[in-house]
Amino acid sequence: MYRTAIKGFLVLALCAFCVGVGKGTPQMGQRTGFAKEQQSVSTVSSEEKAIGSKVSPPTLENVLVDEDFKIGPDDVIAVNVWREPEVSQTLPVRPDGKISLPLAGEVVASGLTAKQLESTITQQLSIYLSRPEVTVIVREVKSQRVVVAGQVAKPGSYPLLTGMSVLDAIAQAGGPLEYAKVKSMYVLRTGPDGKPVRLKFNYKQVIHGQSLTQNIRLQPHDTVVVP
Repeated sequence: MYRTAIKGFLVLALCAFCVGVGKGTPQMGQRTGFAKEQQSVSTVSSEEKAIGSKVSPPTLENVLVDEDFKIGPDDVIAVNVWREPEVSQTLPVRPDGKISLPLAGEVVASGLTAKQLESTITQQLSIYLSRPEVTVIVREVKSQRVVVAGQVAKPGSYPLLTGMSVLDAIAQAGGPLEYAKVKSMYVLRTGPDGKPVRLKFNYKQVIHGQSLTQNIRLQPHDTVVVP
């Protein structure tokens, strides 16, 4: 009888131990899962910060060229002639507005759209090739620029990006310096009659969301003056 009692006690103790272990295991699993969740959230946050730190100002890659865009000096264009790799070229437009291509010779590119230039090159190549198929793509726009002058961190000439506003141009130039007259900025533009037009720009108002109509879209050869 004594031995039976001992066996019963041991069985009860073993059962209690198993129940305790069984309850403890999910708790450990829950803690492990929580730690993993914290680690996952931390990783996503750091990745987002890394992506944010890589954001850079607009570059020439942001330049969008529509069908009406007219090529100018210094623009880089790609001329592709189907099945004629020797004639196909990627080259800049010279200051005189021309490009030179094998067989086609000197071609005036400045002042033409890509489609118009395709037609001109096709005509000149037709003398030597049978039904040439020509494609012209504007790779880089360097002829359309704006100038930011005066009290900014980096005054100079900048590519005119699609939709660039006065505020965009000032940001590209590094922003106004400490003693700049931010309420007296203006844009110099050549009017339709060839005379200069002065357009006022109050930087302080615009950055505070006021008088946003002043933040006009810039045009080729505009000059933003920061006194």
